[in-house]
Amino acid sequence: MQKEYKTITEISGPLVFAEIDEPVGYDEIVEIETPSGETRRGQVLETTSEYVAIQVFEGTSGIDRNSSVRFLGETLQMPLTEELLGRVLSGSGEPIDGGPEIEPDEERPIVGAAINPTAREYPEEFIQTGVSAVDGMNTLVRGQKLPIFSGSGLPHNDLALQIARQATVPEEEDGGDDEGSEFAVIFGAMGITAEEANEFMDDFERTGALERSVVFMNLADDPAVERTVTPRLALTTAEYLAFDKGYHVLVILTDMTNYCEALREIGAAREEVPGRRGYPGYMYTDLAQLYERAGRIEGREGSVTQIPILTMPGDDDTHPIPDLTGYITEGQIYIDRDLNSQGIEPPVNVLPSLSRLMDDGIGEGLTREDHADVSDQLYAAYAEGEDLRDLVNIVGREALSERDNKYLDFADAFETEFVQQGYDTNRDIDETLDLGWELLSELPKEELNRIDEELIEKYYVETEAAQTAD
Repeated sequence: MQKEYKTITEISGPLVFAEIDEPVGYDEIVEIETPSGETRRGQVLETTSEYVAIQVFEGTSGIDRNSSVRFLGETLQMPLTEELLGRVLSGSGEPIDGGPEIEPDEERPIVGAAINPTAREYPEEFIQTGVSAVDGMNTLVRGQKLPIFSGSGLPHNDLALQIARQATVPEEEDGGDDEGSEFAVIFGAMGITAEEANEFMDDFERTGALERSVVFMNLADDPAVERTVTPRLALTTAEYLAFDKGYHVLVILTDMTNYCEALREIGAAREEVPGRRGYPGYMYTDLAQLYERAGRIEGREGSVTQIPILTMPGDDDTHPIPDLTGYITEGQIYIDRDLNSQGIEPPVNVLPSLSRLMDDGIGEGLTREDHADVSDQLYAAYAEGEDLRDLVNIVGREALSERDNKYLDFADAFETEFVQQGYDTNRDIDETLDLGWELLSELPKEELNRIDEELIEKYYVETEAAQTAD
């Protein structure tokens, strides 16, 4: 029989402190009944032999010393079934789409165990997002964690929706009907506005992407504490679909900055000694517990790939949130404010962007034989064009050589033709690489020093501009 306590001693922000007379487990689920008869759920955040600190998911308003506390003797569980696909849930896992209650096949604790390193399969299979700046220059592979670094007011949500809508796993060579090539998207939103939530849902429903998605929605006016469980619910669902049901699952988490702000708020309520810029000292560990749940397991069909999105406060990539995220994840995609102001969609700056696993996920049999060379040459040519832009500001374009002017033109064309594609254009990898060759063919052949000569002979297209340069 569950014991009921009426021993609340203090309420501080999202936390309730209560006295106890027997041990209570860490992370144990709690029910708090208010004097008005309303029941709130909470989770044990700290426990001693004399008292517990409880974080309340639905907020502490209305809770007072006359409220009763019941400890359920179990941790927070996520009800799991394949029928979750197509459903919209709250940040605490409750259905909010007007559909039926979830009839789970099983329930699992949301604090998942890390994948055993010896059981991990190395990520090296291509995921096609349909976005040239990602597929061509910073390729995403199955089992990778590749965050998007953005800033306040930038269209990272549009890019996230585009990837969620377009992402596919190229069909297996032995046919696309096998279960291993099924694809699902888990979308975890934390602390977003009602306007953003409506935008997400309208897009999911308009494009039909909702049918293969599970959406967890935590709004800005929902309790901050709920934000700490939303990504864990999403990842538990992803692991079930991937490793039990054979799906390749793409998990998009937005916005990790709001998640970290919730950690800071809870830490302040607990009067913890703060770390950098007031964030908890354990934030690195906490983020790692989320990010490291991406991957592949030997002998299992499915995979969990993560794209966390975070808005860098003040566009500062040395801020603790992007800084720690960069240490844990395998690269980053930068959304650029200057490109956005020029109307480039999506405004991805490929120069500081990076995919550390790209080299293992591209090439013959995966994407195309020329992918690595084309990507290297595009990067080098664009970087040179960017450097020359700085020089033009000083000496003027007339002072540059004909070669330098070609690189300036290339940088402009790269942004307006390769990166720019709009949010509704879905380019397959062959289209992306062919477009790269079109741009490179504007340069003289001798400038293509990062591409194998056989590939140049096969793909290079002689243009009038290149011939006049010769």
